Amino acid sequence: MSIDRANYPEVLASSNYSVLHLHLLLQLGDRLRRLRKAQGLSTVAMASHLGISRATLRAVEAGDSTPSMGTYLKVMSAVGIEGDLALLADGVMQTVKPNTAAAGASRDAPLARIIVSADASRHRIQDLQSLALHEEAVRRVRAEPALLQQAQAVLQKWLDVGDQRSASLWVEWKDILEHRKWRKALGRTHRAQELRQASPMTAVLPPEVRKHILQEVRDLKEGVVLEIAGRARQ
Repeated sequence: MSIDRANYPEVLASSNYSVLHLHLLLQLGDRLRRLRKAQGLSTVAMASHLGISRATLRAVEAGDSTPSMGTYLKVMSAVGIEGDLALLADGVMQTVKPNTAAAGASRDAPLARIIVSADASRHRIQDLQSLALHEEAVRRVRAEPALLQQAQAVLQKWLDVGDQRSASLWVEWKDILEHRKWRKALGRTHRAQELRQASPMTAVLPPEVRKHILQEVRDLKEGVVLEIAGRARQ
């Protein structure tokens, strides 16, 4: 599955990241978890059957990007939804904004047109936005380790202020930054959500990148059309 990045800022061109990809993974993981439970299978039984670890299965069900596509396909097959990928076999999935000339100008005959939107409730959309910002921030720090010092400097300023309400989270962030424990902040747990709300990581993002991610979230709230293209029209 690939997303058309023709209109993306150059600063994002080297990244495989997008809010849409993140949202779709979260939705897929949640669906897989619900289907497993509906079939009465425990995580232990499912992981053993597939030959993967329980931690890997949990990562899949959390919509984590760490497991390989092959692992996702194994889990999809186990719960009986591998056929959902059939529409993608012959074509390319492209992102088309609704109500634009591009939506009707494709030379390919669409096999399917799907509207994807995020849960517009304040808590869910804010957490998606926060997670998206942190995924990109961590990617940048991994690619340019010098940015870590920028985040650490921001964190130290906060610690010097001594706000007791966030002190425990900031202390935890100090350990995360020092030892690169990124998964603690990128997790789908309640504690990870709390950490993201008290995070110095967004300080490493250039303003144009932050603006673009926020725009992607707004677009997703309104609905993004995914068009699965078939053979070119004659």
